[in-house]
Amino acid sequence: MKQTSGRPRVVVARRIPENGIEILRKHFTVDLNNTDKDITPRALLEKLDGAFGVIAMMANKFDRGFISKLETVRVISNYAVGFNNVDIAAAAEKGIAVTNTPGVLTDATADLAFGLLLSAARRIAEGDRFVRAHKFKGWAPTLMLGNDVSGKMIGIVGAGRIGAAIALRARGFGMKILYNSHKRNADIDAVGGRPAELTRLLEESDYISLNVPLTVETRGMIGRREFALMKPTAVLVNTARGEVVDENALISALKRRKIAGAGLDVYVNEPKINPELLKLDNVVLAPHLGSSTLETRAKMSELAALNAVAILKGERPGAIVNPEVLRMTSR
Repeated sequence: MKQTSGRPRVVVARRIPENGIEILRKHFTVDLNNTDKDITPRALLEKLDGAFGVIAMMANKFDRGFISKLETVRVISNYAVGFNNVDIAAAAEKGIAVTNTPGVLTDATADLAFGLLLSAARRIAEGDRFVRAHKFKGWAPTLMLGNDVSGKMIGIVGAGRIGAAIALRARGFGMKILYNSHKRNADIDAVGGRPAELTRLLEESDYISLNVPLTVETRGMIGRREFALMKPTAVLVNTARGEVVDENALISALKRRKIAGAGLDVYVNEPKINPELLKLDNVVLAPHLGSSTLETRAKMSELAALNAVAILKGERPGAIVNPEVLRMTSR
């Protein structure tokens, strides 16, 4: 599908909030996949023939082979904070800028992480199923006992914006805070957090929150060895990426009660869920709701659109993953 008018054409790979579309239409011809279904790689490649940019979803995989076929695209604007769906090196080699939407989804994701923590600790989702199944016959001293959150230790793995926001919420519950990161985080330090090696964090934490990007180093970073270090009363919360956790090791730990529970918003083969997870009562499963609020998704739409506009106008965007591309194009 070649360029058909004098205005640059930008592809939007899936329906997003209208405010972002309106921004794009002020500057470009918008080729919108106006559905709530992911476009196939073949169909996306056809749409990108002659296009100058794309608003991409995490489900759109821009590997080296796909990127090699892009002749006119100058920006891949990810509608997400993560960018593990794009081969950044291959994009840079082609002079394609890759942008994302950090910051605007911090609070929503932190809220969701803490919601999963509370739900797993206090067995809220399990209790909901119990009531709906008409099993509730009245209050009892030993009915569905969970674990306290207030005053307990939370271990935050990955101390970026979201990790710091979770620490702030944990402080509101009077929790003690450990965090693991490549560098100190002043915001977490300010609420009483202490840096710790991962081994110590896993051994001492009652709740463990994963907030790292998916990289070669973090893929599978929580596996059998790590679960063996955790307390049998520990709860693991993952709002990062499914592949950060060895899912089979997690299932084994939950089945054998090596840990008390888990709260998951992301999965290894998303949207497919391991059927063994569906059988377990001690895991709370959410359908990737981290940024899923009306306000946050609108902000993401706006930032993704503005990032694309900036790149195609030769300006610096609000968030760019490979800024070396800007230096290349300014020579």
